[in-house]
Amino acid sequence: MNDDTEVTLTTAPEGKITGVPLKGQHALVTGASRGIGAAIAQTLARLGCNLTLVARDLGALENQASKIASAHGTTVQSQNADIMNSEEVTTAFESAVAVNGVISILVNNAGSGKSAPFARMERSLWDYMLAINLTATFVCTQTALPGMLRAGYGRIVNISSTAGLTGYGYVTAYSAAKHGVVGLTRSLAMETAAKGITVNAVCPGYTDTEMTRETVENISAKTGRSAAESRTELTSANPQGRLVQPWEVAETVAWLALPGSAGITGQAIPIAGGEVM
Repeated sequence: MNDDTEVTLTTAPEGKITGVPLKGQHALVTGASRGIGAAIAQTLARLGCNLTLVARDLGALENQASKIASAHGTTVQSQNADIMNSEEVTTAFESAVAVNGVISILVNNAGSGKSAPFARMERSLWDYMLAINLTATFVCTQTALPGMLRAGYGRIVNISSTAGLTGYGYVTAYSAAKHGVVGLTRSLAMETAAKGITVNAVCPGYTDTEMTRETVENISAKTGRSAAESRTELTSANPQGRLVQPWEVAETVAWLALPGSAGITGQAIPIAGGEVM
């Protein structure tokens, strides 16, 4: 890839990027079987990418891949892998490259959010949150980066969280991991700035996904509040008074993946209706 890549970029009335500015590129998305990851995969395919979807749930992954390939006519492959396992990541990424060529866009989306009061947090929860949210991002990035360096081109987008920009009670381990993702993003961006590779983080607030629905259920179970009251508590942090939609996160990721976004690197972009400024 080089800066002569033709880019066709217009904005539809609903604010979505249109055209196929990413045609022929190979995007690998982790945690792509549902939620934000699935939305990102769908958006990148719509813009022309060939895809590799990575997750642990192979059945859900293959179902998602089939839907995307049918809708957008791009090559979509599924790779079953535990991103906390370096050997599985290496095998999955090598298989992906064998089918779709060098990975030019890497989206580190897979992660997990679990809560516990700090004083009662078990070490196993702390270790797991750092492993799946931070160390896995390191592993996947280090695996994909050599191909980008050889090509002199790449886009790395790490899905962090507003919890990676500020603090929230009862999610210390998750917040620490997501702060680490932002630090990794900024440091790697400095190393790759002159090598045709950008590294950015997208930091959603509470988003309308299964993980947020589980959070609502946990709040209700622990406080006795109704689901509606618990949901209102979460949305109150967003000045727009709503949950972020997965497609909004996906469109931001796609924008950062465009060849024309070459001047944007080392950024942590909140998508939270003004919650973090």
